[in-house]
Amino acid sequence: MGISVCITVLNEEGAIGPLLDSLINQGKKADEIVVVDGGSKDRTIEIINHYQKRAKSVKLLKEKCSRAKGRNLGVEIAKNEIIAITDAGCVADKYWLEKITKPLISTPGVDVSAGFYNMVAENPFQKAESVFLGVTPSDFDINFLPSTRSIAFRKSIWEKVGGFPENLPGAAEDTVFNFRVIKAGAKLSRVKDAVVEWGMPDTITNFYFSIFNYAKGDAKSKIWLFPKKGLASHNIKALSVLLRYLLGLTLLALSFKFPYLLAYLFICLFVYLIWAYRKAGLWGIVLQLTSDFAVMGGFINGIL
Repeated sequence: MGISVCITVLNEEGAIGPLLDSLINQGKKADEIVVVDGGSKDRTIEIINHYQKRAKSVKLLKEKCSRAKGRNLGVEIAKNEIIAITDAGCVADKYWLEKITKPLISTPGVDVSAGFYNMVAENPFQKAESVFLGVTPSDFDINFLPSTRSIAFRKSIWEKVGGFPENLPGAAEDTVFNFRVIKAGAKLSRVKDAVVEWGMPDTITNFYFSIFNYAKGDAKSKIWLFPKKGLASHNIKALSVLLRYLLGLTLLALSFKFPYLLAYLFICLFVYLIWAYRKAGLWGIVLQLTSDFAVMGGFINGIL
């Protein structure tokens, strides 16, 4: 059965080469690798053109568009029923494609296959980031939901749910896709050893905007209670962060009239910072506060 790999890129001159190398050199070759460029201004297209000379399977579509639109275009022009997707910034394990597509080929009724991703950290800062941006292997269970970093599905289920939502601001489109897939009653398979490596942001600014865009996209999705996630749903967690800080500001305001409340506020803040430190050391404190403000900013922006 034929397999198409679809990726969407924008200004990824530093990441597209390693990703294409990993896809071209898979143990199980894809029939085609469809790359949709959303309007790169750097050398991304030049590099893709170079790879097209090396491998006839690499196809390029240039279309100025959002990431979700790019994903849909890639799947639409793909010639095969089985679609595998990963992202720029990732590098696929040699046997990723074989493993992530196996349930779709060998198990009747499976519509979506969820792979996993390892977070690559080159320094303590990036290692601390991984605590906030990803999930650990212990979190990979029967409720794990696929990410577009490592996912495969039948084109028929993509058509049935209307593809990826194109009204979101460049993030969270896989969350909505997952929501639609589950609501459609699709059968999911989870393959823990279908792995790609995902590099962590190299600056705190990039970390901030990654969290901000996730939160903004989640808010715009308007999905409050995700199936089987309950209070752990993204928007509920974002709302809890906002309420946490509103409570702190309320205590601070009341402390002008009731000074003893200031002691309670400092105790709560101290416990919170200790909790952040236990998560990821000294960088955990910095990243916890950065993450909180990114979540609140993105969440409010998305709601408005």
